[in-house]
Amino acid sequence: MTTIQAVIKIFSLATIAFVVAICLTPLFTNFVYRQKWGKKIRAEGDTPYYSKLHEKKNGTPTMGGILIWFTTLALATLFWFMDRVLHFEFFHRLNFLTRQQTLLPLGALAATALLGLLDDYLGIKGIGGGKGGGLRMRHRLLSYLLVAIVGAYWFYTKLQFDILHIPGLGNFAIGAWIIPLFIFVVIATSFSVNQTDGLDGLAGGVMAVAFLSYGLIAFLQGRFELAALSGVLGGALLAFLWFNIFPARFFMGDTGAMSLGTVLAVIAFLTNSVAVLPLIGFVLVLESGSTLIQWFWRRVFHRKLFLSSPIHHHFEALGWPEAKVTMRLWVVSVVFALIGVAVNLIGR
Repeated sequence: MTTIQAVIKIFSLATIAFVVAICLTPLFTNFVYRQKWGKKIRAEGDTPYYSKLHEKKNGTPTMGGILIWFTTLALATLFWFMDRVLHFEFFHRLNFLTRQQTLLPLGALAATALLGLLDDYLGIKGIGGGKGGGLRMRHRLLSYLLVAIVGAYWFYTKLQFDILHIPGLGNFAIGAWIIPLFIFVVIATSFSVNQTDGLDGLAGGVMAVAFLSYGLIAFLQGRFELAALSGVLGGALLAFLWFNIFPARFFMGDTGAMSLGTVLAVIAFLTNSVAVLPLIGFVLVLESGSTLIQWFWRRVFHRKLFLSSPIHHHFEALGWPEAKVTMRLWVVSVVFALIGVAVNLIGR
């Protein structure tokens, strides 16, 4: 495949994903509103700022992440079937499902999306041991840990990756140590996206920037199918964002946040660019880091450091309008993503 053909393929797939997700949205919206699958906003004494600022969102449908991962998996399956089974030449140009580049991230996407979907559904119905329903934190961690372990095994044994690239320093063969690193980064990234998904449009915009950045990295490395997958995810995310910006018609939910975080981490490893993930996903680090710091501060000093956490709620509590917080964090995300892509090119 030539570079020009790859560019055409990537942009075509991103556009197709955007159009498909846009077209599916009315069907999804009508269904979730009819089923009353709305998010229950916490009204607990230990979250006064959050409860006050977001009480008006009570009942807004969740699980909007279905639009993103369903579009991605449906296009990957359809184009693969039309190419490899029915042997249509046209779809050979659109097929982006390959064992070496995209099978692992697509498998991780499907597995974690279904786990998140279960958690969202239990939360809506008020079933389960979590606050207000849903899976308990330890059960969620165990579930995603199992997915991460399987992914790490596939990454190390089947794809035979064990090289860690540090920009400016070079490549380091770390052998089986890649497995615990893979597991840690996958879990940390998925839960960081989950923490970021707290304002209308915030997680969607941040993740669109991240996937498009890694799509560029994959393209520059000649991993065109992986770049195409990133483009499809980016296109579907933009369609989701069209309806998720303030005021949101629906939320992403765990089925979107956890699965997108997982696949972002997997793509970072497949491009051997995990070292710049904290830069490209700087807002994710900021959000999860503020939550951990707040937890530490309350345990050690018995008071809060931030008015509310994650940090986007702190800015809201200071009086910033929700849309301003979201758009300013989008700007921060773009700036650090550009820095991350540039740093990744050092020594390549």
